[in-house]
Amino acid sequence: MMELNMEVSWLRVLLDNISSYLSISSMDTLYSNPAHKYYTRGEDIAKLLQPVLENLVGSDASPSELLNNGFEELSQYVDELREQFQSWEPLFSRIFYVLQIESLATKLRESSLEVFQLLKHCEQHLPADLVSPSFEDCIELVKLVGRDEVSYTIDLALIDQKEGNGPTSEVLVKIAESVGLRSNQEILIEGVVLASLKENAELTENNTEAEFIEGLISLITHMHDHLTNIKQSQLGCSVPVPPDFRCPLSLELMTDPVIVTSGQTYERAFIEKWFDMGLMVCPKTRQPLTQTSLTPNFIVKAFISNWCESNNVNLPDPLELVQSSQPFPLLLEPASDDDDECDSQPLSLVDESERGSSSSPMKIGGNGRTESLDATKCEKLRQVLSRSVSAPGIVFELDTKTERNTTPPAPAPAPAPSPADTSISQARVETVRRLPSARHFHHPGIIPATIRETGSSSSIESEVKKLIEDLKNSSLEAQREATARIRILSRNSTDNRIVIARCGAIDSLVDLLYSTDERIQADAVTCLLNLSINDNNKSVIADSGAIEPLIHVLRTGNLEAKENSAATLFSLSVIEENKTKIGEAGAIEPLVDLLGNGSLRGKKDAATALFNLSIHHENKAKVIEAGAVRYLVELMDPAAGMVEKAVVVLANLATVKEGKVAIGEEGGIPVLVEVVELGSARGKENATAALLQLSMHSQRFCNSIIREGAIPPLVALTKSGTARAKEKAHNLLKYFKSQKQGQRRG
Repeated sequence: MMELNMEVSWLRVLLDNISSYLSISSMDTLYSNPAHKYYTRGEDIAKLLQPVLENLVGSDASPSELLNNGFEELSQYVDELREQFQSWEPLFSRIFYVLQIESLATKLRESSLEVFQLLKHCEQHLPADLVSPSFEDCIELVKLVGRDEVSYTIDLALIDQKEGNGPTSEVLVKIAESVGLRSNQEILIEGVVLASLKENAELTENNTEAEFIEGLISLITHMHDHLTNIKQSQLGCSVPVPPDFRCPLSLELMTDPVIVTSGQTYERAFIEKWFDMGLMVCPKTRQPLTQTSLTPNFIVKAFISNWCESNNVNLPDPLELVQSSQPFPLLLEPASDDDDECDSQPLSLVDESERGSSSSPMKIGGNGRTESLDATKCEKLRQVLSRSVSAPGIVFELDTKTERNTTPPAPAPAPAPSPADTSISQARVETVRRLPSARHFHHPGIIPATIRETGSSSSIESEVKKLIEDLKNSSLEAQREATARIRILSRNSTDNRIVIARCGAIDSLVDLLYSTDERIQADAVTCLLNLSINDNNKSVIADSGAIEPLIHVLRTGNLEAKENSAATLFSLSVIEENKTKIGEAGAIEPLVDLLGNGSLRGKKDAATALFNLSIHHENKAKVIEAGAVRYLVELMDPAAGMVEKAVVVLANLATVKEGKVAIGEEGGIPVLVEVVELGSARGKENATAALLQLSMHSQRFCNSIIREGAIPPLVALTKSGTARAKEKAHNLLKYFKSQKQGQRRG
């Protein structure tokens, strides 16, 4: 028997978390939450656990270390689920949100099974009244709770898509219904969010992530196209309505067509509603819009009027359409007799250990019936699922920093020290020991470029004002708690960032960058990094005199503070005038030091900041003089994991004479040639650009590049590279040829 000798701290925490979880059933927004069904599953498990745990707390028995660890894990999953349900907002990515919830629900299910199995193991040593109902019954009841559905369906759809098979209407409907995409507007919003997430993945060079999101965007596009086709058949017109006459938002004939700044035309009432939601992006092209001005499209209006007159069609009332809703069943095609035979049960992975069978996974076939996956498809599915232990369906890991607080609640808790927890100018997404939290798809999924940040969270304004007073307090403890709290508030919400800045916290946070307390300094710089994600805050932070204090942190802070200082300087340098200010203030030398001697995260932050600063011509010489080229050449080693970041900075520095000389002298030519041969598409393009600059600078460098074997990979690049890579490779080969001809004539 296991010894029962541990304190019951996690047991009590688990009970408290279960009570908190069950209390959210009264939330008004819960039933409109796209993952509501998962709340019900968690509720079923929580109600099984609650009486058993209450009996255990009331007994003299104390759980063993193993069981206490089970309570700890289970407590965290319950609390994370509660947090996710409470954080839901309509402009999150619904797909990611539901996948996140599904992952947590699966973990909760598996963890509760383990706890009940452990309790069953020591059942004979517990009082009889603690084991009713029996733990065996509880185990069987937990097994009946549903499990993975959406992730499995999405994985199959992405596999089919990769093989060139478009998703069937049944699969599209299943995914759409599972993630709560009930209208064309919601489909378009999801496309906007995913497009922004893909852009962020590309910025951070997460190719696997970007590929996965690209697949999801394709699925969303199929949903929109299919809904458009179905809507066409429902317009009641004797002839097809020309696509250009229908609003991409409403899918109806336009009565008052207007042009947005991207050049696309929409029904006025629908695009105004889109803007009212805070969306500052073209629904069709997903291009960020700088303003909401609308220009009447009199030409299209005249064409529509003539077409309606010729075909005896009455225009709809757009205001009535705006007030009505478009239910997602529009995706469903008319039912047939065969459709009645379609398996309506949720898809799930077969759990052989529970069901005692070796059944193959099943998929929905094109005719609606289930069919076995062949061996190749099964293997591909296993490969897809194996890419993410934490959540089937998510096949990538974000380039992130994680934060985890595993300490049980204490009377006056302060967040435990953690790695940095925020993004580099919309490009780094925070996670909490798991898949990206859905609340972070408000950031960076649709931040400043695509969401107009209106209003504020009045519920936190008074708290922020009190925290600002604590920032000014002479007590270090008060400052620690205030900076830690602002860090938490600023990392999760665009609205919070606006409120915190508007209340005047930035000046106090800048002052604390000189704090001798490492924790305060690190939290203060992280708060500023979080706040700088908002474009308006960038100018406020720079104007508050933050640049020199940030450089002070970069020189003197601990590792976390240095990393986040570099990230903040990069974020501020997005504004053109700040590039000069940051360079002149002396940031380049400590950034180069971080590039050479920091952690991998610090080196990446430093490289990104140096690249952005070196766009400003005057800063290039400073970067070179500080010795960055030597470090960048060293980081071209694939083992360093920074080839693409290093080569893009080198390509930038190669545009000035000092940079060309330094790259040649530091042994950069062989590694650049290697990238042209073996690097990524982007890496090959930048390496070729650098080699072209070096060749044109010096005949010696040109000969060296040829001796290193650059010609064969350059020839290959002219056939298979990106458009710009092909052009650069062609120009370099042409230059080699002209130099050879010149030598012959000489």
